[in-house]
Amino acid sequence: MPQESDNISRVHLDGKEYILIGTAHVSKKSAELVKEVIDAEQPDSVCIELDQQRYQSISEGNKWKEMDIFKVIKEKKASLLLMNLAISSFQKRMAKQLGVQAGQEMIQGIESAKENGAELVLADRNIQVTFSRIWGNLGLKGKALLLSQIVYGIFSNESISEEELEKMKSQDMLDSMLQEFTESFPRLKKPLIDERDQYLAQKIKEAPGQKVVAVLGAAHVPGIKEEIKKDHDLASLTKLPPKSKAPKIIGWSIPALILLIIAYTFIANPSAGYQQAISWVIWNGSLSAIGTAIAFGHPLAILTAFIAAPITSLNPLLAAGWFSGAVQAYMSRPSVKDFETLTEDVFSVKGFWKNKVTRVLLVVVLANLGSSVGTFIGGADVIRLFFQNL
Repeated sequence: MPQESDNISRVHLDGKEYILIGTAHVSKKSAELVKEVIDAEQPDSVCIELDQQRYQSISEGNKWKEMDIFKVIKEKKASLLLMNLAISSFQKRMAKQLGVQAGQEMIQGIESAKENGAELVLADRNIQVTFSRIWGNLGLKGKALLLSQIVYGIFSNESISEEELEKMKSQDMLDSMLQEFTESFPRLKKPLIDERDQYLAQKIKEAPGQKVVAVLGAAHVPGIKEEIKKDHDLASLTKLPPKSKAPKIIGWSIPALILLIIAYTFIANPSAGYQQAISWVIWNGSLSAIGTAIAFGHPLAILTAFIAAPITSLNPLLAAGWFSGAVQAYMSRPSVKDFETLTEDVFSVKGFWKNKVTRVLLVVVLANLGSSVGTFIGGADVIRLFFQNL
């Protein structure tokens, strides 16, 4: 029977025994430890750090083949999907380097629960709820920092040894890492670590049977050991933050202001008004088209971005990337092979541009980014010409 160690913690509470296994998500030794503990302990329940969405993603590996790229664009999920793929790419590159499947310890937990007749409990909070609460609790500076760290992780070629991963699972290293994390980015730690510790602890505590094994990321074990002694309201932990009205107000105010300035200038000085209109079209259209070109978009997708951006920038309900992305998907339609090789292609930055699925997503995101930059530059030039011709 495995004894308590740096990676195995035992908690006895109200006549039940909880065995917490701290794992590294791309460690071969972690997967072996999960099997060893479950086989030896014969628990009534096995809790794993997955929600229903991620569980389906693991158990239905060919789900990508059923994805409708047009539906993704229509439902405005291109940016979210691209970000998920990018984060997944970083984890999978590490896993491939170590010769282990990403999330292998969770897969092992699922298989061992089935082999030993234990009830499987999906103990983690819905990933979209976590993302929403993270994003909702960050200010503008925090959002910029988070995105920059994610982008750095995607493009970084830094490698890590399995020995280093195992060191990260030790208690002292973990406490030190979390302390540094809290000091540098406290707003992100609350929804990503603290709230999920509470959610996971409550789900583990509610798992059926007298003996429960929980397969967890090592970062959550210290918090769960404390939070499991308390009662937590799962409903409040899954409540989405209220949407701020500020983005909507700003989104409509800027186009309205631009249109009013151009209209007034046309009446007062038609020549200057014409210059403003041309500046608005050139900046918006050109930068959106450049973004599409950087994504290696089809020529018609580039042209679509140029035409659509000056118009969509005046309507917050529309985005240039949706139109250029739809044209890209139509002109260079992803094949079955693209969906089949998607998880392999995202191993590298080059693969994001090579695969037709991710290229469509890149077209949507970069066309929108170019249009946003063009809106600020073009808008500033419109205002400049307005004051210059007063």
